[in-house]
Amino acid sequence: MKKKKILLISANQYTVPYPVYPLGLSYISSYLQKKLPDYEIEIFDMVQKNVDDLIERLKTNEADYIGISLRNIDDVNIYNKESFIGEYKNIIDKIKKHSSSKIIIGGSGFSIFPEKLFEYLKPDFGIYGEGEESIYKLVCSLDNNSDYRKIEGLVYSENDKIIFNEKNNYFKNIDFDFEENFIDYYWKTSGMLNIQTKRGCPYHCIYCTYPLIEGSKVRLLDSDKIVETLSDIYFNKGIDYVFFTDSVFNINNDFNYELAEKIIKSKIGVKWGAYFNLHNLDEKLLTILKKAGLTHIEFGTESFSDTTLKTYRKPFTVSEIIKKSALCNKLEIDFAHFLILGGYGETEKSLNETFENSKKINRSVFFPFIGMRIYPGTELYDIAIRENKIDKDDNLLKPKYYVSDDFDISTLKEKAKKTRKRWVFPDEDMTDTLNKMRLKNKKGPLWEYLIY
Repeated sequence: MKKKKILLISANQYTVPYPVYPLGLSYISSYLQKKLPDYEIEIFDMVQKNVDDLIERLKTNEADYIGISLRNIDDVNIYNKESFIGEYKNIIDKIKKHSSSKIIIGGSGFSIFPEKLFEYLKPDFGIYGEGEESIYKLVCSLDNNSDYRKIEGLVYSENDKIIFNEKNNYFKNIDFDFEENFIDYYWKTSGMLNIQTKRGCPYHCIYCTYPLIEGSKVRLLDSDKIVETLSDIYFNKGIDYVFFTDSVFNINNDFNYELAEKIIKSKIGVKWGAYFNLHNLDEKLLTILKKAGLTHIEFGTESFSDTTLKTYRKPFTVSEIIKKSALCNKLEIDFAHFLILGGYGETEKSLNETFENSKKINRSVFFPFIGMRIYPGTELYDIAIRENKIDKDDNLLKPKYYVSDDFDISTLKEKAKKTRKRWVFPDEDMTDTLNKMRLKNKKGPLWEYLIY
């Protein structure tokens, strides 16, 4: 009997500063392979291939269902404001022309704008948020001609009306395997592979979309399965660097201690990095994480002004930032601070505090974003409407930014230069530098080589 087929397409083609492994689709693929053993499941990666390759694939090997992951909506760069939605529409239009498959869209980008993107891209179905169980239930319902209308996270059209099903349940028992035919490419071009240890974010930053994408309830993934996956890529494939893509790694530290101890016990030589919060972080935790392979921390710091940190709803102070930065230096863990300059509530005074306090932090790189990308469903969205920064009818698919009126954007780079620290603004093209280091077989994010 001929197997049915599901084609999963990673529509992302953005490769700055380096290509990103299509992790979300790999989780979905692993889950569906376990739950639908009678299906042939394939991932098509638009970073490695192009639209013509996709058309040829559709002509020669028809799928029953096509799932499309929309990872990014735009480049989140106020200097450029490149939108990716036009290319996503082109991909979907080409699929409709060359295939009769049911089209299901999802991914983090879709999860921020589920109804608006469904209306614009016109797929058969959409799934927002965590997608494994929802797409499985949808395929089963369609195969059996049964009612799919109560599936959580499902977006669909009925009587010319878009229906949006809320998502209330989440799960953590997720199997995961890296795609064998993707490993070499991403190891060579990105210098790392990606994996999750937990999902969800309990914090309340005014601009952030993670609670929209993953939910605010934290779910811990199976530590034994994580170690098993790391062991496989290290011992069998020679991969020795990964990046944990959790919204914030140091959320549940009981779990983090457990995971670190299991990594140490397994004798895996994998080095790794992750996104960290300055809150809930001490020397004991960092010491064991370093022993377990931690080499890089990316702090979502946003500001070095207490006034601005409070306005942004960050759960730490400038004093903590300086102390934790010094701790990382003491333990010889590389770290970078990601900042938002000129967001809601920023003033010349708070901005000057940020630049002045940056001088107190040694051996780091500062990556500033200018203004805040406005997303629906965030507190910033309500603020922007209230202050007439945007119109309530604006769908925001084209990037719009909240930029405070109380500072001079033209002075930022000069102020940064005067600190004599390393600031990398969004319009600084690091591609050639990173590519040269990749050719020398350097692995990891590589920003530590920018420190001076």
